[in-house]
Amino acid sequence: MGRRLARELAFLALFQHDMGRIPWPDAVRWLLTEHELSPDAVAFLQEIVADAIAKREEIDNILRHYSQDWPLVRMASTDRNILRLAVYELLYRSDIPVEVTVNEAVEIAKKYGDEDSGKFVNGVLGTVIRAIRKMVNVTAEVDGGTDE
Repeated sequence: MGRRLARELAFLALFQHDMGRIPWPDAVRWLLTEHELSPDAVAFLQEIVADAIAKREEIDNILRHYSQDWPLVRMASTDRNILRLAVYELLYRSDIPVEVTVNEAVEIAKKYGDEDSGKFVNGVLGTVIRAIRKMVNVTAEVDGGTDE
């Protein structure tokens, strides 16, 4: 439960940072006055928010590429920030299973988005995951071919 809540709070902090231009440490600090987390969950929360914001340009480029029919500015702000967090996890957190990232992103989308948000988030993440797996397979084939 600690990481699940931390992930939800990370989304809320990203949302506040994106929409309200609130510095992320302030957003996290405020959220922690409303929710109790273990020290490990707080560290996880702070790390994923800081890293997702630091890597936002790269994450947004990926989202632009794989959601071509939905420019970032046209996406619901909730969906956009849920996707940012999930793509960050997919790219940079090998300690989090892909299935966990997708499931939790979809659940957050259902809770905070509109009636189509869960499907939208799931669809975009599915496209991103297929692209990542394809790149990994190509890299493995190239690396495997150099030993001959």
